[in-house]
Amino acid sequence: MHVCTHTQDRPGRQIRLVWLIPPTTQSFRGAARGQETPDPPGSTSLSFTVCTPSSSPLCLSAEISLDVDADRDGVVEKNNPRKASWTWGPEGQGAILLVNCDRDTPWLPKEDCSDEKVYSKEGPEHLPAGYEIVLYISMSDSDKVGVFYVENPFFGQRYVHILGRRKLYHTVKYTGGSAELLFFVEGLRFPDEGFSGLVSIHVSLLEYMAEAIPLTPIFTDTVTFRIAPWIMTPNILPPVSVFVCCMKDNYLFLKEVKNLVEKTNCELKVCFQYMNRGDRWIQDEIEFGYIEAPHKGFPVVLDSPRDGSLKDFPVKQLLGPDFGYVTREPLFEPVTSLDSFGNLEVSPPVTPSGETGTTGNLLKNCPLPTPPRSGGRRMTKVVRDFLQAQQVQAPVELYSDWLTVGHVDEFMTFVPIPGTKKFRMLMASTSACYKLFREKQKEGHGEAIMFKGLGGMSSKRITINKILSNESLVQENQYFQRCLDWNRDILKKELGLTEQDIIDLPALFKMDESRQARAFFPNMVNMIVLDKDLGIPKPFGPQVEEVCCLETHVRSLLEPLGLCCTFVDDISAYHKFLGEVHCGTNKGLSIHHVTSACEPPF
Repeated sequence: MHVCTHTQDRPGRQIRLVWLIPPTTQSFRGAARGQETPDPPGSTSLSFTVCTPSSSPLCLSAEISLDVDADRDGVVEKNNPRKASWTWGPEGQGAILLVNCDRDTPWLPKEDCSDEKVYSKEGPEHLPAGYEIVLYISMSDSDKVGVFYVENPFFGQRYVHILGRRKLYHTVKYTGGSAELLFFVEGLRFPDEGFSGLVSIHVSLLEYMAEAIPLTPIFTDTVTFRIAPWIMTPNILPPVSVFVCCMKDNYLFLKEVKNLVEKTNCELKVCFQYMNRGDRWIQDEIEFGYIEAPHKGFPVVLDSPRDGSLKDFPVKQLLGPDFGYVTREPLFEPVTSLDSFGNLEVSPPVTPSGETGTTGNLLKNCPLPTPPRSGGRRMTKVVRDFLQAQQVQAPVELYSDWLTVGHVDEFMTFVPIPGTKKFRMLMASTSACYKLFREKQKEGHGEAIMFKGLGGMSSKRITINKILSNESLVQENQYFQRCLDWNRDILKKELGLTEQDIIDLPALFKMDESRQARAFFPNMVNMIVLDKDLGIPKPFGPQVEEVCCLETHVRSLLEPLGLCCTFVDDISAYHKFLGEVHCGTNKGLSIHHVTSACEPPF
């Protein structure tokens, strides 16, 4: 018997059973092959003796092996000596298994099997009495992996579930002759707390000894898979699609986003009111990622536990063939604003030494190391455990609880640029804002008005002079800058960044009744990044010679890097509800293709 995995199809990877038992075999007596007949390197086989009354014993051999793509080159190799183990890294060994988390069509498309190769081997007409071939898994793996075989593969095929969940073993039905049996394997669970992602499948040849005595294994072979981790896509990858909600009050915003998307090669997908049910924060509901093996990969959306009115959107609008879905929700732990996915970002691929990595680092929140005033909000444990268990993107905890909403996307993002590092990190900076305003004041523009043309806001005549003379606002923003600097130091250390890798964007915050920060004017760092095109919240800053000095300053920082700045008016539809452009949009990104080259876990 020769068993090997092959391509990912519905429901999963293929296992192939090929019999190599000579058809002249008449009876078996279990005896391990002796040392006088050494095994070829990497092979596993058994020798059996056939006896007849008038002849001397004749030794015939049968080879049994489970084969997988253990070297991750997309090709199943025979009897890889390291197929039962799993190691990380570009030179690592071990097969990768995808979780069946997408919604398939009820039929198997022909092209899904177009690269299968069938090898027929002649076997005996039937397995001799007293012997069985059994495929099995352990109890601990039964909820993590499933195995199927195809019944009637050419006419009215259907998948029969033989292993997984409550089924621990399956006696292989040998049909004789050219007996090639097709099996398919699927992952049932992502790595998580208490589950490393490793699963094993075994095959055994069992021998009958006597009545009331259990069958005895005389040979066993094993292959090990690692469930492919969920990998979050970094912001700097080219976008495939942009998502935005259609609301009663965001027509102008929607129009500006549409114009921005038309400059790129991606598709705008609008979530209409029947689906969003009044929830505009599509960034907070979902996070896009992917899973992949050497033979296949597809996007998988992670659904946040916030479960606002958009909770049906990912299942009804995204889940489908080759588009997966996964979620984690706490049973008893309360869900807070910090469980929204504006509070979950990922860095470009870097390492603490500053070198280019493979998958980047997850950026999420934890409370400030001070006596908590707001209950010390933190992302719920089930989500943190899930992210940690994927092992390929080391979590970096940033302090965002000083913000009213408390999301990391309120003070940092990444943009792509040419060069060795391929990105810059943008950070909100109150110091940069005060520095710019003082420069404009010295130039004689102290009476330049903010929020010009916005009715009630501009009628208050908020000028540069008033902002600089407001001592309480100055003190508040000094504190907020310390919070920003704390995160800056963490990011520099964990991502291997230098000051040259960071660009400060002017920002101002004001303290609410809970002594937490909310943006004083639209927070420009909360932008949508569409490759070189940036959709930046329009700040409505002080008008210097009829031009917003904040916009002019940001253009001077970013456009020399080859970036195109488009300022989007979100003040009435998003800013006044404590969000900005990034909060109100989301995007699907191209797959990075790095799983098989993942470095050792953090």
